[in-house]
Amino acid sequence: MLNNVATAKLSEKDRALYTLVKKVVENSVDTSQADIDTARAAGWSDEALYDAFTVVALFQFYNAWIDTTGVGDMPAFAYEMSGKRLATQGYSQEK
Repeated sequence: MLNNVATAKLSEKDRALYTLVKKVVENSVDTSQADIDTARAAGWSDEALYDAFTVVALFQFYNAWIDTTGVGDMPAFAYEMSGKRLATQGYSQEK
């Protein structure tokens, strides 16, 4: 899927969303009503599209912020610890 959304083994519904998301990431100003209509016709609701655009925008911001501030990646053991904590406690700080 990362190499070619058009030929990836995806449902047509997912392909429509990923094609739209790819266009938004590459050049959001070229996203048209026809692009939105194609995703809607494939079965995506306005709420789901809004959520997808929000996630895309946030990750573009996070990537730009990390790239420009020099924030480094966590070591592998930190991801493992974080995964265990999330699996047992969720996102809440309360136990």
